[in-house]
Order: sequence, then structure tokens, then C-alpha cells
Amino acid sequence: MEHCIIKIALDTPLDFAFDYRWIRSDAEAALPQPGQLVVVPFGRREVVGLIVAVGGQTDVPADKLKDVVAVRAQLAALSASWLALCSFAANYYQRPLGEVAIPGIPKNLRAIKTISLDRALKRLAKFDAAHDATPVAMPQLNAAQQSAADAIAGAQGFAPALLYGVTGSGKTEVYLQAAAQILAQARLAHDSDTQKPAQILILIPEINLTPQLEGNVRARFPGVMVVTLHSGLAEGERLTHWLAAHSGRACIILGTRLAILASLPHLKLIIVDEEHDPSYKQQEGLRYSARDLAVWRAHQLAIPIVLGSATPSLETWHHAQSGRYRKLELRERAVKNAVLPKVRLIDMERDKPAEGITSTLIAALKQRLERGEQSLLFLNRRGYAPVIACDACGWVSNCQRCTAFMVLHKPDRRLRCHHCGLEQRIPRACPTCGNVDVQPLGRGTQRVEEGLQQIFPSARIMRIDADSTRLKGSAQAAFDAVHRGDVDILIGTQMVAKGHDFQNLTLVGVLNPDTALFSQDYRASERLFAQLMQVAGRAGRAAQKEGGSASEVLVQTRYPQHPLYAALMAHDYDRFATGLLEERQQAGLPPFIYQALLRAEAKELQIALDFLHSARTCVEHHGIIMNDPIPMAMTRVANVDRAQLLVESMSRPALQLFLKTWIATLRDMKSRVKWSLEVDPVDI
Repeated sequence: MEHCIIKIALDTPLDFAFDYRWIRSDAEAALPQPGQLVVVPFGRREVVGLIVAVGGQTDVPADKLKDVVAVRAQLAALSASWLALCSFAANYYQRPLGEVAIPGIPKNLRAIKTISLDRALKRLAKFDAAHDATPVAMPQLNAAQQSAADAIAGAQGFAPALLYGVTGSGKTEVYLQAAAQILAQARLAHDSDTQKPAQILILIPEINLTPQLEGNVRARFPGVMVVTLHSGLAEGERLTHWLAAHSGRACIILGTRLAILASLPHLKLIIVDEEHDPSYKQQEGLRYSARDLAVWRAHQLAIPIVLGSATPSLETWHHAQSGRYRKLELRERAVKNAVLPKVRLIDMERDKPAEGITSTLIAALKQRLERGEQSLLFLNRRGYAPVIACDACGWVSNCQRCTAFMVLHKPDRRLRCHHCGLEQRIPRACPTCGNVDVQPLGRGTQRVEEGLQQIFPSARIMRIDADSTRLKGSAQAAFDAVHRGDVDILIGTQMVAKGHDFQNLTLVGVLNPDTALFSQDYRASERLFAQLMQVAGRAGRAAQKEGGSASEVLVQTRYPQHPLYAALMAHDYDRFATGLLEERQQAGLPPFIYQALLRAEAKELQIALDFLHSARTCVEHHGIIMNDPIPMAMTRVANVDRAQLLVESMSRPALQLFLKTWIATLRDMKSRVKWSLEVDPVDI
């Protein structure tokens, strides 16, 4: 065949493949294949696309049909299963295939300039040799851990399992030993030429958890290529790691949510650690859930998947309770004599805080300092203070571009909006009345740090949040200092709340958690409970030393009678989740109903609302619940007004069918509004 028609997906908002003509040249002996990358003309420029089909007819007139410029034949074609994964994600989340598939490929492979894959593969060999680790023996598992590891490794076909274990119960050890069994099984099968080598994908919610896990994995699997995939990698690194996974040379792949779309031709096990974490949901562009795509990918490949958490999402818990997922339980901490910390509530109406910290918590901090033990203060609010205000006229530091406050960052002497990034100098006087006595209201991590330095001037205090870890490598350096024992009191946001194993930490203090109790977001209590359980789990992970302090969690609250805190004190996720599921069912909320959210943005709020009102009636929607359009909670961001329309159905297939028709109609509507659709929204 001298020429053929090729259908190519491009990274554009257009929801169809583009037809191009391929003409054989002397340098191209073989026909192009689906899954190969090609360079094609598009408008006045050349772009890289992905072949999704070869051959067949085209409706494009011959005189308008453009030719393929080049086929990237030096790169092995992406597999049919990978293309099927991207196609599913595109269909389910109502996005063009090109917008899903192309961004999942490293930028260096998407560049028009020719890439030397030989040079990249040489870097890959050096990369592998540079990461050899001293082997560490697998520790002995307790009975519950061993049972869970054996169940995972012995699962046949698609076998979703919830590994439900208290914080410190050794879930990571279960992952590693199950992975070791699967790799060993694959090596034996490979020696008999009946099976290809195995790959294992381990997803983690945040980049800062990668180094600790990577070190553990490399130490346990010397001689096994381990790579990481996350947005913190330089493009050259990402290309090298991606090629290692795509070629099958990498057997263990650690990554954040984007890794679920990696090319893994020999995938045999998927592990989603901290599966409840909202970081698994992409909030821009393709708004996908990496956890949900992981479950679909495991089903597609007929392989086991493990969802691990001490505080599972209600969706996952519901599946486990109904029998759809197998539940593997770890009810005790893995380290002998390590027990769950005692949780106590401090009533802030009785013990009035000074500098945001009650006398009870100060006394507990002092006791740990005297014994050489570490403490953690958790406050999920960075900056110095949420707002500055004038007592004379009531002025507050509102952002000029958003319906939000400008946060005081005292060390930088700046007011900063955490939504649009606007920065201003701190005013010397009230802009409204001229009063020079403007004061900060509330407390962020910077202000707590300042107050602690005054209370404990000789203590080694460290703050870890998004402001203190802006530079590459700074977060890992900070965590290393804590692990070495160079820090007495750690102050942090959610960055410190999960995954970290601080061996000398015996006290956790929680500041200002009450605001989430009264949020309009129906998921707020679920997230708060998970957050508090996770941060509480940082205490007492090592065996208690003789004469040392019993691990303890002190929660400052004005609502000590709230049932959420009662469940927290009992470490009783089962009771909390069961009660919350009953409330969700009665209220008709997920996981008992399926949702999609249409968002609209415009220079004026009324324009966005008018568009949503038109969208609400433009298509017949029998059996679909169309709620009224409303402004978003954060109505204005960066001088753009935002509104939303919630769509619901008791049937997921019915909702998907409606969305396909609806999206096609919306694309044909002429409007000045920028709109987007999110399936299974997590922030409403």
C-alpha cells in the first residue's frame, strides 16, 4: 500500500479525530500503527498527534486532505489497552480524546523538534545505575498483615480490595510484600516463557510523600528498576522515567495522579495509597479522578487493585460494605507496643487561648520538650493571619479581584490573595479612614510560629507549609530535619498530616478545626474527620520508651459535644462513616446519586447565570434532575464571575447518555461565556 488514511487525535477542544493522508516514503517501510505519534500540519503550524485508526474512507475532499509530515516510528506504539483507557476517560468525563491522551505523554515527545530516543535511553541506563540501593530485608509481618498481603498477591483477575487499617498499622509493608510476591511469580513465569515481566503501579496523593516511599521501595527491591512520575520532575527526567515504564524496563512505578495515564504494558497490580485524598481529583482541564480511573484500568486488564486508607472515602466504604470490594482489615499498629494516641478535647470556652494556644496545650508542649520528644501543631491555614482589619471603620483586606480576603504574610510584608495571586504592600493606615491601628485577625501558621518562639525561645521550631517549601527540594530537606531529630516543635498544614513516619513524635495539637463543622460543602465533615484521624496518626508510631510520654492528641475546640469529635476520640471511623452514609442516603447525595456540574464564567455574574438558564432548558431531560443555576461559593476570582448548575440522576448510564447530547448542544450555542463540565464533582 503506497498511501492510506490515518485518523489522528490532537490536543484541541474539538471532539473528533482528524483525517490525514499518509504516503509511503523510502524511509518508511511499514504502515503506521494506532498508538504511534505523528507530526502533522494544523492550521499554520505543525503539531504532534496520536494515531487512533489506520485505513478506511474519509469525507474530506482529496484537494483539502493534508499529508502526514512524519511518523515517530522510533518510539514503540502505545498499546491498545492504553488507547482504550484514554478513550474511556474521554467518554466518561466528556472531553475530546486528544485532550486526554496527548497531555499524558511527556512534553519532549510532543515537541516538533526531533527527539533522540537513543540519547534518552542512555540517560535511562545511567539513571538506573545511579539509584542502586543497599538491600534491606523484608520485616516479619503480623498475622493480619500477612493475611492481607497473601490475599492481594493471590487474587485472580479483577479483584478490588479496600485495605482498611488504622494509622501506623503497616499498610506500606503489606503493599511491598504483596508486590514482592507478584514480581517473584512473574519472574518464575517469565523463565518458562509463558508470561511477560510484571509492572506494579503505586499511586500516592502528593509529591512530598514520594522520597520517603521511593527510598523504602528501592531498599526492598535492589536490582529492580523503580521510577517516579509526577509534576515535580524536570522534563528530561520525566521523559526518562516515562520511557522506562513504556518499554517495560521499570517494574515499579511510583506516582501522583498523572501516573494513572502512563503507558504500562505489563501492569499486574495497582495500589492507591490514601485513596480518600482529594488530591486524586484533577481540578483543571480534564477533571478526572485518578482513583476511579485506576479501578477502571484494573477492571480492563483483569488485575487486582488495592485501595488503602485509615479513613476511606464514603464511596469506597460503601462499596466495601456492600461486598463490591473485598475488605482487608488491620486493626492494630504494626510496631510492637505502639498504640494509638489518646485523643483529648480542650474546651476553648473554659481554657481561653493565648496566641491561639491554650494553657493545656502549652503545658503538654513543655513536657515533651523536657523529655526530648517531638510535637506537632496542625493548623490548615498558611500565612500570618487570614485578614487585617480596622476597628474604627470596619475595613477589611478584601481582594480587589476576588470574593476573598487578602491574607497577611508578615515575613514578606505583603498581603496575598491565595486564589488569584494578587499581592500588595501592607498598608500603613486604613485606606478608608486613615486609622493607623490596623490589626491582624485570626491566625495562620506564620503567626503561630511567632507566638511559639516567644513562649519557647530555646526550642527548635520549624514551619512546613506551601510558603516555606516553595523551592525544589526544600520540603524534603525540612522533613529530613524532623526525622533526624533536629526539630522540637513542628508547625504544619495538611502537608504534614499524612504518610510521614515521625518516630519521636508523641504529641499532636490541632488548632482551629471548628470552621469545617459548619461548611456549606456536604463533604466538609468527611474531609475534616479524615484529616484529623490522619494527623492524629503521626503520634506514637514507635514503641513507647520506658519513662517516655504516652502519645496524645489535643484538639482545641469550642464544640466538644459534637459527634464528630466523639468518634475521633474513640478512633471509630466505622461508626462515623456508617452514620454519614445514612445521612447521605436520606438526603439523596453521593454515593447514592450521580452528579455533574456545569460551570460558567463571565465578566458579569448575570451573563453567566443567563447562559446556565438557557443550558437548563436547551435539551429534554426526562429522568434527570436539573437544579437551579446559582453563583459559586467563591463567586469572583481574578475579575471573573462564576456560576454553576448541578445535574443529578439516580442512574449513571442515564446521566452519561444525557450529558453526551447536552454537551453537543452546548457547543453549538453562541455565547460570551467560558464554560466547563465536571463529572462526579467533589467541590460544589
